[in-house]
Amino acid sequence: MAEIIKRNKALAVNPLKVSQPVGASLAFLGIDRAVPMLHGSQGCTAFGKVFFVRHFREPIPLQTTAMDQVSTVMNADDNVIQGLRTIAEKNKPALIGLPTTGLSETQGTDIHGLVRQFRGKHPEFDGIPVVAVNTPDFTGCLESGYALAVKAMIDVLLPETRCAGKRGKQINVLAGSLLTPGDLEHIKELIELFGLRPVLLPDLSDSLDGHLSYRETDRESSPLTVGGTSVSEIKTLGEAGATLVIGASLNPAADLLMDRSGVPDYRFDTLMGLEAMDAFISALAEVSGQAVPEKIERQRAQLQDAMVDTHFMLGFARVAIAADPDLLYALAQLATGMGCEVTAAVAPAKAAILESVPAAQVKLGDLEDLELAAREHGVDLVICNSHAAETARRLGVPLLRAGFPQYDLIGGYQKLWVGYRGTRQALFDLANLLVEHGHHEVPAYRSVYASRPGDAAHATPETRPLH
Repeated sequence: MAEIIKRNKALAVNPLKVSQPVGASLAFLGIDRAVPMLHGSQGCTAFGKVFFVRHFREPIPLQTTAMDQVSTVMNADDNVIQGLRTIAEKNKPALIGLPTTGLSETQGTDIHGLVRQFRGKHPEFDGIPVVAVNTPDFTGCLESGYALAVKAMIDVLLPETRCAGKRGKQINVLAGSLLTPGDLEHIKELIELFGLRPVLLPDLSDSLDGHLSYRETDRESSPLTVGGTSVSEIKTLGEAGATLVIGASLNPAADLLMDRSGVPDYRFDTLMGLEAMDAFISALAEVSGQAVPEKIERQRAQLQDAMVDTHFMLGFARVAIAADPDLLYALAQLATGMGCEVTAAVAPAKAAILESVPAAQVKLGDLEDLELAAREHGVDLVICNSHAAETARRLGVPLLRAGFPQYDLIGGYQKLWVGYRGTRQALFDLANLLVEHGHHEVPAYRSVYASRPGDAAHATPETRPLH
């Protein structure tokens, strides 16, 4: 069990954390024809939007209540009600997400009460669900904001029901923030190989996977999300045959779904690594009643071969990891499973899963803490988002980019990490970075009895070999 080291300074140096409102917005972006509206200043939204655009390289629909100096001090309630009315009237979305920010939370906004006021003043928009969620910047991180938004969507959209199994072939997937659009696409493919129909909440693989749309209505930049899970599909979660929960941060959302519907669930902290994927595939085989497809067995055999090929490079390698709790746990499990040692582990916020991270200590802090720990304990490779590029350069070691944001790597948002295929590629990436930077490089052995060209001509009587 890892020792959790709390923050011991009053500021962040070289920040690692991405805020809760950004995480909540990311969850809403996985819903079809949705738009998040952050209750805060224009700068709060603009900052998050820059992160999204640089990471996904796509136009991102994001709105704001635009709190200014006057409304911040006096009252910003009207900003919320007017903003909801304007979006509902002009864009006719299928869902409006309403995360708070540090500014509105400090003001003491009753965001759920404002939604009730909006319903009372504008009953004509009762058909448009509004999902409010408290996500102050000063607590948590992207992962916790994302998880709160997923739970809030279930709370608002899923009615109490006892129809579990009515759609026996439907499989719910509560997808954690550690999964990329590429991961989600692969997970859907695996589920479909067992003859099942996946419904993901949320589904970034359908909205932010980087595709050109040929629908007439989507040819220009849309004020709403294009693709994702529809609201009507979310309302059927209670009729599914089973739920797959990926990421420990979504356990509260999974508990709510279980209480509301009675649909049995299978929970996975990670889908990286041989053992984790074996458990996932076994669950799919159990739910579907089918044998494991030959294609998946082949992928498993390929991963086993990759593990044999890379263990020479990865064994005893010292790795420093900084990421949100779920991703930190998954990456640390993958690394230590191949013989690496996690010498530095840093998370931006506390979570229960951190105690299970295979490291001596987990520091709650920033990238300065990661750099100091790496210098103290030694490091051969850093795994983190793009913010750690300078940290890795100062340490003189390679950086494997993982997490959010990745603004200096084209296609990083689409990288596959999970499954047998994703794990195999991750091992190749780790091994190649270590080989490229000379890790485990051993000079060629030369026997003391070997002679080199020219040695005999210059040998003295004392050094000339005896015959």
